[in-house]
Amino acid sequence: MNASLSRDGIQAYLDGAERCHLRNDGTHATSASLHLQRRAWTDAEIKKRKELSDYLDSATEDEFIECILQPLFQQLGFIRISLTGHTDKALEYGKDIWMKYQLPTMHFLYFGVQVKRTKIDSSGRSKNQNVAEILNQITMMLGHPIWDPETNKQNLVDHVFIISAAEITKQAKNWLGQHLDQASRRHVMFMDREDLLNLAVSTNLRLPTDGEASDSDDDECPF
Repeated sequence: MNASLSRDGIQAYLDGAERCHLRNDGTHATSASLHLQRRAWTDAEIKKRKELSDYLDSATEDEFIECILQPLFQQLGFIRISLTGHTDKALEYGKDIWMKYQLPTMHFLYFGVQVKRTKIDSSGRSKNQNVAEILNQITMMLGHPIWDPETNKQNLVDHVFIISAAEITKQAKNWLGQHLDQASRRHVMFMDREDLLNLAVSTNLRLPTDGEASDSDDDECPF
């Protein structure tokens, strides 16, 4: 016998073996996510946010991509996550990562990601060196297709993530919006440190420092 109860996008149901499962039913995803953002963080979650923030302060860009972004996107349901790396700059075309996401209709959306570990700003002397570089990379990502070996086809990216391990200022977002045409603006999304901290906690992301603790625990055989 199957029985289910759905509220605020979270569905609880019993399978044939009378085991209880929780899942997102897809009908109130916005309501469920807003609920996560509204509630107060627990002490454990506050500690995890602090540990991740400290890690981002010292991590290199490659460590940020490999140890935080790749597992985070995997946990969020993205597939075929490919890291370009800094040894393949000639074929990067503005992308540090490309990945795809499968819709319930079985279609795929393709994403390009440009990653910065420092603040993205458009004020002062950094204007021409910072956001102008981002603008150039967005243009390259939207204009150069990626090769998907699973489908044996080239595909243009549907959306672009601009991600910073620090802050993306409103001035930078406004500057980019003014210099991108209307069609391109619709494809660009931003994620800064605050967004990453919230996602890491709400998805219970395993932090690189968690592995260090587990290694020390494994030194002693429990039996």
